[in-house]
Amino acid sequence: MTQLNSYAHPVGRILLGLLFAFAGYSKITMMGAAGFGGFIETQLPGMGFLAWPVMLFELLGGIAIIVGFQTRLIAIALAAFCVVTGVLYHGIADMNGMLKNIALAGGFLILFSKGAGGLSVDKS
Repeated sequence: MTQLNSYAHPVGRILLGLLFAFAGYSKITMMGAAGFGGFIETQLPGMGFLAWPVMLFELLGGIAIIVGFQTRLIAIALAAFCVVTGVLYHGIADMNGMLKNIALAGGFLILFSKGAGGLSVDKS
């Protein structure tokens, strides 16, 4: 069981990071800033200008989590991002989306408290 624990932490970290890296990459390559900005505008009028910062934050934050670079700092930032986007973007109208974001925030808070674990640049 101890050996499984040593792998579970980095695998969990990598899976969380992959979700965000893929989300950012797909928004950049499939939607672009104009497309994603328009998508943001449907829920948050006047906020389409956040498209590039959000796409880059997801992509680069996800990559940082995958490799375990500045894990605690990036994890707390992504946790806050998940809560804010869950409440402001998904909201009660998309309860599943909001709860998904809250659950992801929980995963990032665990990373914040425990650090990167094995197989990481941080070597916490």
